[in-house]
Amino acid sequence: MNYIGSKKRLLNFLYNGISEITGLTSGTFFDGFAGTGSVGKFFQEKGFSIIANDIQYYSFIVNNGKLNIPENNKKMKKLIMELHQLGEDYEKNISDEKKCFIYNNYCAGGTQNLEFPRLYFSDENGKKCDVMRMKIEDWKDEKKVNQKEYFYLIYCLLEAIDRVANTASVYGAYLKKLKKTAQKSLQIKTIDAEISSQYSAKIYNDAIENLMNIETDILYLDPPYNNRQYAPNYHVLETIAKYDNPELRGKTGLRNYEEQKSDFCMKAKVEQAFEYVIQHSKAKYIFLSYNNEGIMSSETIQNILKKYGESGFFTQDYGRFKADKTENRNHKANSVVEYLHWVKKN
Repeated sequence: MNYIGSKKRLLNFLYNGISEITGLTSGTFFDGFAGTGSVGKFFQEKGFSIIANDIQYYSFIVNNGKLNIPENNKKMKKLIMELHQLGEDYEKNISDEKKCFIYNNYCAGGTQNLEFPRLYFSDENGKKCDVMRMKIEDWKDEKKVNQKEYFYLIYCLLEAIDRVANTASVYGAYLKKLKKTAQKSLQIKTIDAEISSQYSAKIYNDAIENLMNIETDILYLDPPYNNRQYAPNYHVLETIAKYDNPELRGKTGLRNYEEQKSDFCMKAKVEQAFEYVIQHSKAKYIFLSYNNEGIMSSETIQNILKKYGESGFFTQDYGRFKADKTENRNHKANSVVEYLHWVKKN
């Protein structure tokens, strides 16, 4: 899944910096803004017990899918095959097209009566997604799957639908015509991730400020760097994850995200929010990923951190995330300087 601010290509940079400061090769690692879980998964495989959190529900699902793998792999493969077959035969498995929320709100056929028909997915893929998502919900209600299995199945569906989305990586807008990958047929599959059962993972879906009573060796923060809220950029995935039939508005079909707005995206609030977390965290070591174009300057960050202990930072040049063609945005540079700020709390 393409994701704003993904740290996939920076994992070794993060691990080396965190290892140098802490000296830890195991312990508890709290990923406070977990996103798609790449950092938590990496540290889990290194031997850490993971606590992951994100205010976005789709992220909560993805992190559960990656970090809490169901024990019964054969059962999961069987259920994924059932979902795949349901999708292949979607036309005969749709009992009432009016219940197909994704098709009726995010596909051209379902929105043809709107002033601006939406084209997030092909009609076929929208209906396939609906059939599979409704079946997963039925299995949960029938107690055919436990909670861990339920989250994992939705995770597999999110990954599958994202591969055929008609977007330029984020869901803030859709493309005017179906691109080649969006014309492909949605194919759900098991996502293998062999992780030893000795590693535990606790996943939360909350504002980071509400979780400062959690005991952890390391707190890792990767908040938004600028005023771009995540909720409107991934609102379609949020709706598929929740499947709660929300009231939508606007040309792009946004759901209400007032309760998911982050203070870290607001220049007037970010410093206070950041210092609150540093001050109240029970972690001995706190790390912050940020870059040189963020709304907090490195000087501001260090001035806050040094109030609470010895602090410093590591840097690495990093390619910019591009959700569209370069000429569509007035970028200052093709790369940014990625910072890993740290503090050893007194």
